[in-house]
Amino acid sequence: MEEIKKLIIVPWDFSHVAEHALAHAVKISRMDICLLHIVDTGVSPKAYAEKTNRLKRLIEENGNKYNVPITYHVSKGSIFSAIAEYANEKEASLVVMGTHGMKGMQKLMGSWALKVIVKSKIPFIVVQDPPSDQERYHNIVFPVDFRGENKSKIKMAIFMGKYFESKIHMLVSVSTDKNILKKTKINLNYAIKYLIQNNIEYEIHDMPKGNIAEQTIEFAQKINADLILIVTTKNITFADYILGASEQQIIANSSRIPVCCVNPLASFANVGQFMGGWGS
Repeated sequence: MEEIKKLIIVPWDFSHVAEHALAHAVKISRMDICLLHIVDTGVSPKAYAEKTNRLKRLIEENGNKYNVPITYHVSKGSIFSAIAEYANEKEASLVVMGTHGMKGMQKLMGSWALKVIVKSKIPFIVVQDPPSDQERYHNIVFPVDFRGENKSKIKMAIFMGKYFESKIHMLVSVSTDKNILKKTKINLNYAIKYLIQNNIEYEIHDMPKGNIAEQTIEFAQKINADLILIVTTKNITFADYILGASEQQIIANSSRIPVCCVNPLASFANVGQFMGGWGS
């Protein structure tokens, strides 16, 4: 079997939320971790050298602290493209990124996170707080609706279920529209098929009527979920960034639960090996 290339990228801006993301990356795996720092294309040689020296000290300190291999990389460009470009180029397994909540100007920060994520083929886990412990992700919330993109998300659910031995809580959107209900049931049956084939524990819960993002967050809080797994919309518009797409609301949720974001057709590194009966 081909050896899996294991790399977690942590976007690094020297902030507390970046430190939280690093702590989550260590919790997720003892695989290689790379701190990725983005600088402006016009950065001076002196400022570039100062950033590099700070990163060298950080990886040494944190490598000793966590006892994991940590490297760093500095890319020039915009955070909206450079993070995704580097993650895609390195075929990373995962990006773990810190973000702020949704109060005041921080709402804009939430939209920044979404703008970064939608550029990447690699799944993102977005966190706001440090991990409460170093235990595995026990309970993962998996919203199921009528969108075809849901099928991309099941790959990540299988990986998470296998990797962490987690229980997947499928939260099913209920609708009075027969066509939407039919599509939702197809997605649910599709997910159940592969969860069963991969021996992953799951439960099915009906989602109360109302705002899907709010209902997802409330349910995740109710069961004390460790992670919410979502798939991002194919076409995020400018209005979504300003007004707040449902993904943005979940990413920066007030309960501060980590969120795993999978883009449609995301290429999660070698996840296929975990997919019992995949494609049949």
